[in-house]
Amino acid sequence: MLKAVVGEPNVSTAAVVLEQHGHDESMHRCSPPDAVVWPQSVEQVSRLAALCYDHRIPIIPFGTGTGLEGGVNAIRGGICFNLTHMDRILDLNVDDFSVTVEPGVTRKALNSYLRDTGLWFPVDPGADASLCGMAATGASGTNAVRYGTMVENVVNLEVVLANGQILHTSGQGRRFRKSSAGYNLTGLFVGSEGTLGLITTATLRLHGIPEATVGAVCAFPSIQTAVDCTVQIIQSGVPVARIEFLDEVMIDACNKYSGLTNAVAPTLFLEFHGSQQGLEEQLRRTEEITQQNGSSHFVWSEELEEQNRLWAARHNAWYATLALRPGCKGYSTDVCVPISRLPEIMVQAKEDMKTSGLTGTIVGHVGDGNFHCILVFNSEDADESRRVEEFVKQLGRNALAMRGTCTGEHGIGLGKRQLLKEEIGPVGMETMRQIKSVLDPKNLMNPGKVL
Repeated sequence: MLKAVVGEPNVSTAAVVLEQHGHDESMHRCSPPDAVVWPQSVEQVSRLAALCYDHRIPIIPFGTGTGLEGGVNAIRGGICFNLTHMDRILDLNVDDFSVTVEPGVTRKALNSYLRDTGLWFPVDPGADASLCGMAATGASGTNAVRYGTMVENVVNLEVVLANGQILHTSGQGRRFRKSSAGYNLTGLFVGSEGTLGLITTATLRLHGIPEATVGAVCAFPSIQTAVDCTVQIIQSGVPVARIEFLDEVMIDACNKYSGLTNAVAPTLFLEFHGSQQGLEEQLRRTEEITQQNGSSHFVWSEELEEQNRLWAARHNAWYATLALRPGCKGYSTDVCVPISRLPEIMVQAKEDMKTSGLTGTIVGHVGDGNFHCILVFNSEDADESRRVEEFVKQLGRNALAMRGTCTGEHGIGLGKRQLLKEEIGPVGMETMRQIKSVLDPKNLMNPGKVL
């Protein structure tokens, strides 16, 4: 039946292909699907979904496989929909600052396409992820403090529902900047992790490329002073585009992996966007704040090559951390708290990591209160794996106790379902279940995730 819809070359049950599609970058063990299909159009996705619905077969969407919470693991078998063959950039509207893309388009491919338009898409989770996958997971990244997350940058979605119906969340072809028309269906599907439908196009908000950019680095005597500085920069109203924290272990790993020569100390990477005159004022004010917090060395550069080198090292933080224990597995968890509580929770996380005897780094988008602990462990060591799981749960609960969230951008997937219950409570969970039961009454859309 699947081959009748997409053709024989676009269906596979080969063991190596199933294994490839049964896991993401998380610590969760591989759970392969029963088959993988590569649809070429929304019409094919719709027909395939209707077939699965009629035969009660689970559906698991797959983009680039760069998720971090087991979102693509086929824990109940079923059909994996690999959407990467749908890779067209549609309906670019330069004057309206919008573009519509299919699931196979990644953020780097889009920005390369936009290069001569004066526009760009700034949401940057690090990995070259699928833009529709980024919408499905509610991704954000280093630029979120200035430009927002996927929640703020998705205008409209085309979604294939469990029964094969095609929904346009803001109305077909619409690309307005704002609306108060009815329920926010677009917001409902952003971050739904494939549990409510398959996103087959996303209409995105674009931004003007800044006239000038400056990158800066400054080291601090402690985590506390670095994060206190971050809070003060945000509170002062400096429109910083990126402000990233790396602890001393992370800086040392980045120095070795990416060939940097930064001081091995808690460090902020910053980037400023704007006019030349505006940047001078931003730099002056930021340097004053860093000095007040004990930073003795504030280094900035307008050279694009130097800035790219800096941010490439930041984006390679995952691989730099893995290199601390070659042959071991990595696990990255994230939480987000009110920015005023950030110093407290990061210092506590550092202490808990040491007490647990775990190897790991701390890195984060601290401008919006979001940070990651990247842990490296021997997955064959049951005791060490248990300590990793306990640390992750405790970190999540610490965030909840500070009025934060158990995940700022990775999503719930398999690993944080209990923390979600603790976060939103029984009424919130029941409301989510009711929404799920209406849109997916047979529980076929990425079952076992989120709820």
